[in-house]
Amino acid sequence: MTLSQKISAARNKKGITQEELAGLMKVNVRTIQRIESGESTPRKYTLKAVAGALDLSFEELSVKPVDDNTEETKHFLTLLCVSCFSYLLLPYIHFLIPSWLLNKRKEQNAEVRQFARSVIRTQIYWIIATMLFFLLVLLINFLQKSYLPDPHFINYLIPFFTMYLVNAIIIILNLRKVQTLSFN
Repeated sequence: MTLSQKISAARNKKGITQEELAGLMKVNVRTIQRIESGESTPRKYTLKAVAGALDLSFEELSVKPVDDNTEETKHFLTLLCVSCFSYLLLPYIHFLIPSWLLNKRKEQNAEVRQFARSVIRTQIYWIIATMLFFLLVLLINFLQKSYLPDPHFINYLIPFFTMYLVNAIIIILNLRKVQTLSFN
């Protein structure tokens, strides 16, 4: 059971409305609605206020539930990693696809979110590294043309295929890491 489900169930068990809970906590009703819908995760002090208003212990709400959908989580992270292969079609904006998948899922587990963000961040770093590699080749070719009588230009396909291969390896390593992860 997710945190939002726990709070909603406890509120219903106590027989109070979202408005009454908001009044007890001295917060906006929209805050309660966001928490119960899973739109937002409450901060520690808000969670303490919820626990106090619902006559629960803080530990009851803050303890992470045992993740009984580990396979679903691994499937999601596998999909997220595989979506990074979209760099083959959209090389400089492909990270938007895994970002969209993460935002659409509204993941509650901090470890899963952290891993997914790490994958996305790695893809952004890959884009930056690829661009810097191309600029380096351009600079080398320019300097050769300017200063050498018989320049030997570097073909741009070399950095292109090198960086594409590097990214494929990164994605495959992330896929392997997903299979070994355990989320609690």
